[in-house]
Amino acid sequence: MEYISTRGSAPTLDFRAATLAGLASDGGLYVPAKWPQMSADEIRALAGLDYAETAVRIMAPFVEGVLTEDELRDLCRAAYGRFSHDAVTPLVQLNHRHWLLELFHGPTLAFKDVALQLLGQLFEKFLAGGDTNITIVGATSGDTGSAAIEAVAGREHIQIFMLHPEGRVSDVQRRQMTTVLAPNVHNIAIDGSFDDAQAMVKRLFGDEEARGQVNLSAVNSINWARLMAQVVYYFYAAVRLGGPDRPVAFSVPTGNFGDVFAGYVAAQMGLPIARLVVATNVNDILHRALTSGDYSAGTVTATATPSMDIQVSSNFERLLFDLAGRDGAAITGMMGEFDRNRAMSIPADMLAGARGLFSSASIDGDTMALALRWAQEKGGQIIDPHSAVGLAAARALEIDADIPVVTLATAHPAKFREAVERATGVRPPLPARLGNLFDREERYSRLPGDYDAVKAFVLAEAARG
Repeated sequence: MEYISTRGSAPTLDFRAATLAGLASDGGLYVPAKWPQMSADEIRALAGLDYAETAVRIMAPFVEGVLTEDELRDLCRAAYGRFSHDAVTPLVQLNHRHWLLELFHGPTLAFKDVALQLLGQLFEKFLAGGDTNITIVGATSGDTGSAAIEAVAGREHIQIFMLHPEGRVSDVQRRQMTTVLAPNVHNIAIDGSFDDAQAMVKRLFGDEEARGQVNLSAVNSINWARLMAQVVYYFYAAVRLGGPDRPVAFSVPTGNFGDVFAGYVAAQMGLPIARLVVATNVNDILHRALTSGDYSAGTVTATATPSMDIQVSSNFERLLFDLAGRDGAAITGMMGEFDRNRAMSIPADMLAGARGLFSSASIDGDTMALALRWAQEKGGQIIDPHSAVGLAAARALEIDADIPVVTLATAHPAKFREAVERATGVRPPLPARLGNLFDREERYSRLPGDYDAVKAFVLAEAARG
């Protein structure tokens, strides 16, 4: 399998090189040169498999030429053996048609673990026995940071720098990052929003001086390997609800478009998905883009769903690339316009292509709280606010009554205890596996929202490490 950039001018890479690179050198994102296909019989054959073996079947075409199936199987067994639930991503029924897909049974209680536990294994395999060192730089709106740090802390040949917006993540999210004291882990709290942090990371990848001093890599969902791992749970859930002989709809709380794009990939591979619901909070750039073609960034509004407080959705570029007929020059032009003006219009033909699969909804705080209470009172489940955004959008979806609707439950409710308690009266306890999180020492650096300051810090600490 070869990987190409959405902007058309970066070198074509194999899976190993694309994984280690993260962002393409032309500023684009790597995608497979073609979408592998699975027949209905191949999808049916997934029904009796456990999660790790399902992952091998789904991901094998993407790693072809770099990893054998046995090597991939060993990596999957190691990655998913650390989850607290044997099903890894279990389905929970709320009523006759609504389901939750619980993605928070990994070590940091968020859906990011499903991909990043595997990515850590891939990094270690690809770097083992060599003299290549990589410097991972990422931005997090809350969950990516802790999951990435958990995946690579203490691993040889890796330094990780994770930027988070100071004061805009929950206390649990922050401590899951800042209490990891491994010498290769560097947490940075910046004065600004997640979008500011993400823009700095992208700028660093395009900075020739920085790339000349360190071998940069990414763990955000700009890294293809992360998205690849997320494709698996769409197949895993759909097969258990009757797929491929019964279509399934998915509602996905999203800010950066990575998780829902993985559903798009599953559909391109042959999984019958009735609808993909893009569920946003009031930071609704994706909802506006899909309903009216207005992809314009506004001011980020802080909400009780901080992981979705995003106005620039990096992975949306991957969808635009497909909708534009994989025309890298066209995407370069569109994204250049967005970078200059913080706004662009999506052409009508591309928008029509998206509407064939995608729906969207913008959910405000009151509607989110009502969904939290509905899940508690009608479904017997305490969920987190992000999952409640997805559930509210799922319940508003107009779709045939015989199609099951699966909401992706992206985080454990204990990561957002205050918001859950305000809505439900229940303060969810931290699972025992998190231990004494609030008694541990924290270590992180505070930096201004200034690119040069962040760049200088990363280069200095990477050199020292």
